[in-house]
Amino acid sequence: MTETIIITAGGIGKRMQSDIPKQFIEINDLPIIMHTIKRFYEYNKKIQIIVVLPKSHIDFWNDLVIKHQFKIKVTVVIGGGERFYSIKNGLEQATGDIIGIHDAVRPFVSLEVIKNTFEMAIKHNAAIPTVNLKESIRHIKNNLSKTVDRSQYKIVQTPQCFSKELIKKAYLQKFSSNYTDDASVVESLGHPIFLVNGNDENIKITTPMDLKLAEVLLL
Repeated sequence: MTETIIITAGGIGKRMQSDIPKQFIEINDLPIIMHTIKRFYEYNKKIQIIVVLPKSHIDFWNDLVIKHQFKIKVTVVIGGGERFYSIKNGLEQATGDIIGIHDAVRPFVSLEVIKNTFEMAIKHNAAIPTVNLKESIRHIKNNLSKTVDRSQYKIVQTPQCFSKELIKKAYLQKFSSNYTDDASVVESLGHPIFLVNGNDENIKITTPMDLKLAEVLLL
């Protein structure tokens, strides 16, 4: 089975309090997105790597490739106005039998999680990594709250992996604001989503605190 990973990047990180898009912020002298790409290349040197970027970031990316002498081959695709359309654009270039979709600012996904998620997708066509909630949670309704059983909930991570036929069919649907991730797009077809154990270090770097934690994880 051939594999593709689509790495998606967003806009300016307002919560990061930076004028630099968060995926381009450097940790240990390398942009976050390049750490992420290296992780998937380490997993499979033959994997097709597609990076989806806003059009306004392409020149910046090209400059970073030169600056860091980044040699890993990637296909750069221009994103759309919504994440849905960015993934749709990436899928047009995807050739793998199994296609994974991953956040550019999650550089700490473990090789085991990548492997297990792709393998689960081979068996069941749709797989995502999740981790358990560690804190108590409450449900809010009509200004009142009540405790809920946290064991009934999971925190969702990426990569989210699917058979090529399934994910491409899912993205032929019309955009809906109810789509929170790729699994929800696939799920809207009525297809079940299978879970694998994620890793706690697989954080999404979106705040200055996340950035400090990332610096520690890279020590």
